[in-house]
Order: sequence, then structure tokens, then C-alpha cells
Amino acid sequence: MSTATTNFPRRFYRQVDVAPAEQGWQITLDGKFLRSPAKAELILPTEQLAAAVRAEWDAQQEHVVPHTMPLMQLASTTIDRVAHNRDRVAAEAAGYAGSDLLCYRVDHPEELAERQTQIWQPLLDWANHRFDTALQPTTGIIAIAQSPASLAQYERVLRALGPWQLTAVASLTGSTGSLVLALAILERHLTSEQAVQAAQLDELFQAERWGDDTEAVQRRQTLAADIADAARFLALLA
Repeated sequence: MSTATTNFPRRFYRQVDVAPAEQGWQITLDGKFLRSPAKAELILPTEQLAAAVRAEWDAQQEHVVPHTMPLMQLASTTIDRVAHNRDRVAAEAAGYAGSDLLCYRVDHPEELAERQTQIWQPLLDWANHRFDTALQPTTGIIAIAQSPASLAQYERVLRALGPWQLTAVASLTGSTGSLVLALAILERHLTSEQAVQAAQLDELFQAERWGDDTEAVQRRQTLAADIADAARFLALLA
């Protein structure tokens, strides 16, 4: 048993169940309703999400390790933070459109520039058409000022989301560095795997050219897992 594991609390329950609630579904541990870290009622909006969160709790072994329960963490974030701060969270996520990953391209090496154009430009075109915006790409490291109207439109789009969807989109935006990629997953225009490939395009190109190292691989794997978890969270809300 590792020292790191023993820093977590011991599993204190035997039975995990899902119970219907007035406005959704709840998790019970030995018959007691589970609450969020802030002690709020943990009422989940769909039975599918409740079943998946139940499975995370049931899979805990001798210790309860929070980072092995990403759906529980996203649900808790929704209830404890996003539900009470929707406008602020929407504004923070919308701010990524001002410096979206897909808008910043290289002019060399030519092969990478071509790959960025091939993969990123259709996604940028899709987002501009879908949300009636006009984000523009640029090359180099000099920041480009995007249209204020476009940024305001993306904020309106995010404010229209419910807190559960907004939690996932905000998480995806942070993990990918791109509001466009996050919205593409939300709209089922991209799978999480496709979004990972787009988000990690530059890193994967450099790995192909120069080789990889363990730290870089682990970093990409961690971000890919975060993206997959948030995408799954969205799917379970349907």
C-alpha cells in the first residue's frame, strides 16, 4: 500500500445505491444520502449519470480516492460552484474565444502549418457558421483582437446552457485551450478522441519529429482523460 493512498480516508460504507428524488436522482451510502463536499444535496439530473456516479463510489477499494471519481467531481462542481455562479463561469469560459487555440497558427515548419489549416480551419469555420461569429486566425505569437460582437455572442451561448452542461463545457475549454473544441463536443460535431487530436496537434507533431519523453506523454494522457471524462459527463446528461 502506497503512502499516497493512505492519505485518503478509508472506505466507510458497504452498499452504494441510487434512489429517486423529487427533482432527479440521489446516491445513498448504506442508506444515507450522499452530499456534495459543501454539504449540499447531491441531486443528479439523470438516472444514467446517477448510475455512473454510483459505479465510481462502488469501485473504491480500501480508501476513497477522489481523483478516481471524475464524474462525482464534475457533479460536485456543478452543485457547489457553477449553479450559484453561472454568469461568472460563462464569462470565464467565453473569454477563451479571445485567444482560442485554433486561431493561433504557425507559418513554419510548413508541414505543421498545413496540418493546422487542414484540421483547425474547418472547425473554426463550423463554429463561426453555427454560432454566427467571426473568429479569425493569425500566425505568429502576436495576439489578435477578436470581434467584440463574436465574444459577446459566445458568452450568450454559454449563459443559455444549464449549469450541468456549463460545467462540462468549462472543463473542456480549460483542458483543450479552445472554446470551439468544447462547443464542438457539446454539439456532437466532434468526439472526445477527435477533440484530443485537435487540441494536441502541435505536441503530437513535435513528438513525431523529435521523439517523446515520459513526462510529455503523461501530460497528454492526463489531459486526454480529462476531456474524455467531461465528454462522458455531457453524454450522461442526455
